[in-house]
Amino acid sequence: MNSGFLDKLIERIGRVRPQDLESYLLRLADEKGFLETIFNAIHEGVIVTDLAGRINYINRGACELFGLDREECMGSPIKECLRGIKWEELLSDGKVISRDVEVFYPQHRFVNFYIEPLRLEKPSAKRSTEDFECEPVGFAVILRDITENRRSTEETIHSERLSALTLLAAGVAHEIGNPLNSLNIHLQLLDRKLKRVDDPLRREMKDVLDIARGEIERLDSIVQQFLGAIRPTQLELGLENLNTLIRETVDFLHSEIADREIRVEQQLRRDLPLAEVDKTQIKQAFFNVIKNAVQAMRPRGLLKIESTQENQFIKLTFRDTGGGISPGHMSKIFDPYFTTKKSGSGLGLLIVRRIVREHGGEIDLVSHEGEGLEFTIRLPLRDQRARLLPSSDSRAKDSAEAP
Repeated sequence: MNSGFLDKLIERIGRVRPQDLESYLLRLADEKGFLETIFNAIHEGVIVTDLAGRINYINRGACELFGLDREECMGSPIKECLRGIKWEELLSDGKVISRDVEVFYPQHRFVNFYIEPLRLEKPSAKRSTEDFECEPVGFAVILRDITENRRSTEETIHSERLSALTLLAAGVAHEIGNPLNSLNIHLQLLDRKLKRVDDPLRREMKDVLDIARGEIERLDSIVQQFLGAIRPTQLELGLENLNTLIRETVDFLHSEIADREIRVEQQLRRDLPLAEVDKTQIKQAFFNVIKNAVQAMRPRGLLKIESTQENQFIKLTFRDTGGGISPGHMSKIFDPYFTTKKSGSGLGLLIVRRIVREHGGEIDLVSHEGEGLEFTIRLPLRDQRARLLPSSDSRAKDSAEAP
């Protein structure tokens, strides 16, 4: 609102004639509508409260960030509209506050809360009329979506962590692999010598050798799984029908799905275009996602698998009716060895993430705790990773050699 017009109106309020009151009110309404148009046009959320925390104004951006209805919020305590945010703690020191919060509804986002006390200048009652004092009247809350910045930071941290893990894994694989091979060779030698021993003792020792061999194979499998989860691999790309790969993966898991009495609904787009992917690796990703979903559900659960096209991407959605993921675990599910299952390795989703990223794709998760999880994979139709362009020297050389 134009502060000059408002100041003059306040000064003249005692002298305003009744016949002029209507025009002043109309002008005030125009100024208010103009300001609301501006506040609704900005992407940041804006909330104004009184000293008790009741909402006096909320713009469209704030409503969209938190899935709120503007009319229902007006006059309501902000802590009732923004549940989970401890309003009293944020205002405990009465100073300007900047805090980041994680929002799970209507979308998983990170939002920065910037809260500043609002003060109104009033003539001081203790001093001369020319002196003014600031009286607190409420709070202004500015909300900024920092999801992309936060994710970018997390991606950098995750990349650095994976690089460190890759170096560690290479060293561990070398240090453990050699002794395992040596043990395996010596066990084979023992097995050959046991063939010359009396029958009762040979059977007893053979059982011991079989157990030792099994433990060696298990250790080797753990090392290979860890390497497979974090080690970059060379993609063998080809044009594949992702619907076919999904069907083949479901058929491969048929026994486990049937044992758990899980119902699978496949809503696969018939005219889905071919995608340029590594068939083996993408099937591995589908296998991990579907197996996780099946194991997360109780008997007679439902798994819906959908495929569709979004511009230059193919969207694959896996919806289960399991328990979902709690808010506290959402940020950890791609961490190495993190699992909520008793017998899980904690590497399955890490492998899925690596495979999807190496294909230039992305993953979205929507969890409804107690109701299920929606796991979405988006894959580009063609390989869209960066490629090295020829240098200026090589282009000049090619031009010189051209006839």
